[in-house]
Amino acid sequence: MADSEKRFVKLYSQGGWSRGMEIWVDTQTGVNYLITQCGNSGGMTALLNRDGTPVISPLPVQTEA
Repeated sequence: MADSEKRFVKLYSQGGWSRGMEIWVDTQTGVNYLITQCGNSGGMTALLNRDGTPVISPLPVQTEA
């Protein structure tokens, strides 16, 4: 799969190598996911709007070069 055809792309990153948060988007559905890391553990969940619906980016996803 070429880089231009990646299923998930990173939109945002905050923190360092042992503790941080990232937002990834599914390029086929537009759904955004929040990924957290702290040491050797972490988690992933769909990023939600205030009303509980998932955050969905417009397709095609625009990323910084």
